[in-house]
Amino acid sequence: MRSYGREGVVEKIRAEGGEIYAITSEPQRLALMAKTEWEFDFESIGDPHHEISGACEARGWLKLFVNKQIGSFINDGPVYAHPKGHFQPGVLALDSNGRVLYRWRGVPTRKNMGGATERPVASYVFEKIIQALDASDNPSNANLDNSPELDSRGLPWPVFVSLLTANGWFIKPKPFPYLSDGPTVEQRAKRAVIRIPFFVAAWATAFVTLPTTWVGVALLGYAAWLTPHIRQVNRYFQNEQVPET
Repeated sequence: MRSYGREGVVEKIRAEGGEIYAITSEPQRLALMAKTEWEFDFESIGDPHHEISGACEARGWLKLFVNKQIGSFINDGPVYAHPKGHFQPGVLALDSNGRVLYRWRGVPTRKNMGGATERPVASYVFEKIIQALDASDNPSNANLDNSPELDSRGLPWPVFVSLLTANGWFIKPKPFPYLSDGPTVEQRAKRAVIRIPFFVAAWATAFVTLPTTWVGVALLGYAAWLTPHIRQVNRYFQNEQVPET
C-alpha cells in the first residue's frame, strides 16, 4: 500500500473524484499503527471479522484467499489475533454505481512466499482503472486480472525458510512481523542473511577440529529438532495450486 503514496497514485485517484482505503484483517489498533508508521495519506481500516471482505464476496466483487493458520506463527499475543484468519492481498476498484473497474487477488504459493510478495504495481492499477472509466460504452464488471505487472518477486522457498530460521537464531523459524518494536523487517532480514555464513562456518570448523562422529551425531540431533519446525512453517504458509477464476 505504501507504493500508492510514493508513486502519487493517491493524488491521481482523488483528482478523478475517487478515494482509496487500506483494509486489513488485523485489529484496528494495528491498522492505525500501520497508517502512522507507513505514513498513509488515506484511511486504514481493521477488518478482523471479515465483514468488509465478506460483503465484497457476497456482492460478487472479489473473493480473497484466507489463511487460518499463520496467526499463531506470527504472534501468540491478542494484539495480532485473527479470529477468522488473515485474508490474502487483493485490489478492488469500484465506480460510484458499484461497477468493478479493476480487481486482483493474490494466490498464495511457495513462489510468492505464501502471499508475502508480488503485488500489482500501483501505477499499473491506476492505468487499468482509467481505461475502465474511459470505456463508458462497456458497463460490465472488469474481469479478475490474472497477469498484472508485479512490484516484486518472491525468494525460492528454501531460501525463505532459511532466513526465517536464521531470524530465530537457528533454534526455530521466527517470522518478520511488519509492525513491531525494534528493527524494521529489512533490518531483521539483513541480519538473518549475515548469520547464515557464520552458522555454516561454525559447523565446518567443528567438523575440522572435533571428532567427526561427535559432530555428525550433533548435526543429526539438530536436524531432528529442526525438522518438525520446518514442517510447521510449511503448514502455516498457504500453497494454493489452483487457477485464479
